[in-house]
Amino acid sequence: MLSDAVRPDAGRLIVIGTGPGAPEQMTPQAQAAVAACDLFFGYGPYLDRLALAPHQARIASDNREELARARQALDRAREGHRVCMVSGGDPGVFAMAAAVCEAIDRDPAAYAGVDLEILPGVTAMLAVAARAGAPLGHDFCAISLSDNLKPWSVIVRRLQLAAEAGLVIALYNPISRARPWQLGQAFDTLRAVLPASVPVIFGRAAGRPDEAIRVLALETADPALADMATCVIIGSAETRIVARPGQGDLVYTPRFSAGAGGDTP
Repeated sequence: MLSDAVRPDAGRLIVIGTGPGAPEQMTPQAQAAVAACDLFFGYGPYLDRLALAPHQARIASDNREELARARQALDRAREGHRVCMVSGGDPGVFAMAAAVCEAIDRDPAAYAGVDLEILPGVTAMLAVAARAGAPLGHDFCAISLSDNLKPWSVIVRRLQLAAEAGLVIALYNPISRARPWQLGQAFDTLRAVLPASVPVIFGRAAGRPDEAIRVLALETADPALADMATCVIIGSAETRIVARPGQGDLVYTPRFSAGAGGDTP
């Protein structure tokens, strides 16, 4: 049953995430939004995850055209269409929700009447973490290694500070054909701060048939194991590996830090 937020008679824009990739990882709320919409905007591989009806149209674009895609979707919503903007994972994590907000920010008067809803989804880092154990069990952060929208020097500084602060780090967009060197440099930056034994999780296509989860020590972490479908999680100095012969090791970060006082939840 649809809530009032996704009434089929309303011209609106709903921003959803398809989850990490497996159909069952898309939330029921996002599935209801898909059923209620007639126009779908997004990067082609994400749109391919949807089973659309004959009356539902898809408008695919390159993954470097986010702002133009957002404007086009907003324009169609303003015309009265029921529009769905499709991202992978969660639409608010390095995805299309920010592009939609930016488009509105650049021309708030033009889109003042657009009915907008952003629905939460399941991110790649959550799927990878669940497959490995609980590496995000304590404080963590997410950093994109893409320098298309920010300088590489800023990325390096953030990596240094996050490692020094004891945060587990989830890396998005770790490598591409245009950026084959950045993950290796990121590992070198982290090796200067973190113990060599810190676990690094390479999680590719978590939850899909071609899933591949590998765990290596930071000192031997190989950038060649990653591609754009991989989320890389680097533990903190407190992240542990629990050996479970025959069942696969568990990687987790304890809920407490050394020297902490008081009761743990």
